[in-house]
Amino acid sequence: MKMFRLDNKVAIVTGGAGLYGKPISSALAEAGAQVIIASRDEFKCQSFAEELKAQNLKAEGMSLDLADEQSIHQFTQKIIKTHGRIDVLINNAVSREGLKDLEDITKEEWEKAQGINSTGMILLTQAVIRTMREHGAGNIVNIGSIQGTVGPNFPVYGDTGMSSPLNYTYDKWAMVGFTKWIANYYGKFNIRANCISPGGYGPGVEKMTGKDEFIENYKRLTPLGRFADDEDIKGPVVFLASDASAFITGHNLLVDGGWTSW
Repeated sequence: MKMFRLDNKVAIVTGGAGLYGKPISSALAEAGAQVIIASRDEFKCQSFAEELKAQNLKAEGMSLDLADEQSIHQFTQKIIKTHGRIDVLINNAVSREGLKDLEDITKEEWEKAQGINSTGMILLTQAVIRTMREHGAGNIVNIGSIQGTVGPNFPVYGDTGMSSPLNYTYDKWAMVGFTKWIANYYGKFNIRANCISPGGYGPGVEKMTGKDEFIENYKRLTPLGRFADDEDIKGPVVFLASDASAFITGHNLLVDGGWTSW
């Protein structure tokens, strides 16, 4: 259907060559968008862009350091100079450095992560939304988590040594509120903002050694009884980034196999 197409759209994916970034970038490119794959690892982004271009898709890898305001400014200006516009912004990048429990984290670790997950995301959105306003349209999709919808279920990890860190929960709850603020304030400029909150996605998780207790607990507590794969992530991204969701804004779409529905 044409309403799901993203032809002639310029879409940014932060963390675009990472765990979530790859299927997100692939999905947007397959829908026809010119995808800008961005992260601090420019080589990794360019390498993945080449993989997509080998499939006759439109992609470009670029350097972006969300902890550096100058990098954010240069990044957005380069895209505008090259492509003339930014239609879609996928805020996907997340710093996993210093993710710890409350009593273990230091002030420096907290602030370093926030420099990317909070301040960096806001500054990039600020820069992008200015050009969206000029063009009278835009679409922002924030990649959250079920940890921004329900509290962590610590017993699910059992004795595996795995946990759910404080700052991840803090950041993902904040992202949902940020999404709704953007949606409500900028709707009058024809700019939409939505959030996708995945759960149970992690390629290779079922092959991890020593994690059987977590794997079985997680599947048992998920109504669909399985983990998510790339296709489960790609569909919702294209839906929210395209005109198929033209009358949806301020929404947090749960992509979790039913985990949060209990």
